[in-house]
Amino acid sequence: MRRMMAAALVAATGLAGHAAWAADAVSPRPDQLAFRALYKELVETNTELSDGDCTLAARRMADHLRAAGFAEADLHPFVAPGHPKEGGLVAILHGDDPKARPMLLLAHIDVVEAKRADWTRDPFTLVEENGYFYGRGASDDKAEAAVWVDTLSRLKAEGFKPRRDIKMALTCGEETASAFNGASYLASHERALIDAAFALNEGAGGRLDAEGRPIALNVQAGEKFPQDYELVVTNPGGHSSRPTPDNAIYHLAAGLLRISQYQFPVETTDSSRAFFMAMSPLVGGQMGAAMKAVATDPHDAEAAKEVESDPGYNGMLHTTCVATMLQGGHATNALPQRAMANVNCRIFPGTTPEEVQQTLISLVDDPKISITMPDHRSEVMKAAPPLTPQIMGPITTVAARIWPGVPVIPVLQPGATDGAFLTPVGIPTYGVTGMFGDPDGNGVHGLNERIRVSSLYKGRDFLFDLVKIYAMQD
Repeated sequence: MRRMMAAALVAATGLAGHAAWAADAVSPRPDQLAFRALYKELVETNTELSDGDCTLAARRMADHLRAAGFAEADLHPFVAPGHPKEGGLVAILHGDDPKARPMLLLAHIDVVEAKRADWTRDPFTLVEENGYFYGRGASDDKAEAAVWVDTLSRLKAEGFKPRRDIKMALTCGEETASAFNGASYLASHERALIDAAFALNEGAGGRLDAEGRPIALNVQAGEKFPQDYELVVTNPGGHSSRPTPDNAIYHLAAGLLRISQYQFPVETTDSSRAFFMAMSPLVGGQMGAAMKAVATDPHDAEAAKEVESDPGYNGMLHTTCVATMLQGGHATNALPQRAMANVNCRIFPGTTPEEVQQTLISLVDDPKISITMPDHRSEVMKAAPPLTPQIMGPITTVAARIWPGVPVIPVLQPGATDGAFLTPVGIPTYGVTGMFGDPDGNGVHGLNERIRVSSLYKGRDFLFDLVKIYAMQD
């Protein structure tokens, strides 16, 4: 994902509360050890865009399902023309009621690039250390992908007969906006294969406080729209001994500075207001009071300023734009002929990419800087999937059993998931993992990505029980 769930609850490091959590660790059950082996294999299969192989990872997951007893007719590997290493897998556990619409378990198996020299540990070796699993994709999103394969295998092994078909789709391309996207491919080329009444996906997990205590289980209800903008300045250039004020890099730098100093207006949705209101007493203190104030009155500037001080909450309040890539010049002794920057925006529901483009043009206020949209990742989601009793009831039931007293709270996802491809084509997609994360977001998309061992195992139990309830619904 991802897309990254920036959801810090306090200004503390993610390792706070580590000792308390580790003390609660217990020896893994035999079934957890079997799952760990599957998870290890998936994490240790490099699926970066640059030098990885999603097709290999999908094939290895299909082998696990074959070993569990799945027939070849129920395994549907796919590879799009021209993308030999960006393949995926659809698998089906058939139900016994042809009138019951299927459910879909979605996860992406590609990962963000990981530069080995910058990591403390090899990003493609699963390391278990001090109560954590470390590795690229250990959290995003191979944790849930491994759980889905494990869930289907366990259901098959115990002879479980669902009422509705349970489908699983493992896809590639979620982490790179300009790359081939498996979820988009399935939605446009294999719609019937993945047809479902709804889908479960990444996008929201559990929230821990600084002491490692679970305080809320989130369910994604909608997400912001990601859009890249390319800012380019061109210039005739010349010898560096003959400088002029008309310098491509200077133009670009000035424009980026103006963008960095702008804050888009505060906006809210029903789900984001409900999130801030529900979280305010759990967070407490000055931040909790500010969250309640913003939920009551989004125009409360002082309260909004306090909430914006947290990067995760800031992303839930408005459209955000940030420079993510920079290129300029062609020689150390020449004036730059071209300077380029990528600005990545996460657009609040109800605002169009074109409107944000016009805002950026107005902000840079420089005709030398062209601002274009290289492409659109997906359709703009017009409305969030509804949080019906049929969806929320099973979540709250299972959560109450595993985490008594921990509230279930809908959330607007500041990041982006592959749900953006499925919801618009009629498969409402909900983000729910049951995997609780540290306040810093578990290092997702950054260095030394990790997930708590206990969090992964409890999330596995949660999702297994959740799938069984959904599978038997009318």
